[in-house]
Amino acid sequence: MNKSFAVIGLGRFGRSVAIELSKLGAEVMVIDNDEEKINHVADYVTCAMNIDVRDHEALKNSGISNMDAVIVAMSESLEPSIMSVITAKDLGVPKVLAKAKDTVSGEILSKVGADTILYPEKESGRRISRRLMSNDFLDYFELSDTVSLVELMPKEEWVGKSLRSLDLRKNYRINVVAIKENEDVRVVMDPDEPLKPGCPLLCTIKAVDLKKLVGR
Repeated sequence: MNKSFAVIGLGRFGRSVAIELSKLGAEVMVIDNDEEKINHVADYVTCAMNIDVRDHEALKNSGISNMDAVIVAMSESLEPSIMSVITAKDLGVPKVLAKAKDTVSGEILSKVGADTILYPEKESGRRISRRLMSNDFLDYFELSDTVSLVELMPKEEWVGKSLRSLDLRKNYRINVVAIKENEDVRVVMDPDEPLKPGCPLLCTIKAVDLKKLVGR
């Protein structure tokens, strides 16, 4: 089943997150009160809605309660962000992420219920989208426009099996370059050693293959 997200606020950051999530196969709802911004992204997402987020009832009736996560991507004015976070949490959204322009704004949004605070000057919309799409991703780094390094927790079905038997290069098109165990990073790996739970893998993967990895 595809993951579903709502992105509230379609500035440069919100638009980037929404489009990237859609490219990765997610169902994406976008919300903004600017018709022009809505029109620019409508063709890339599942649903685009023109709503003033300060209208509690309109936001409540938008369907965000059905989302796996809501990304509040506004930061110019704090009031609409606060109201969006509060409404999303009141509706039982499992995870609410909120963009903040500084640490003070971040602390306020955290206090009203945001689970994660995003600082776009530190993290790109693309990187955040990759992490949202896979609960297994611990971190994500772009090595180039086409290749990324992913820190990945082994999937449950991988634990107890060896790299040789899993053949991750063939089945997922990823190349395991190291295994982390406690504070050690092992780059010389026994292909027949069973993978252990809680020991992340460092893998390289092409951007075109990310959708296959997060969708399985």
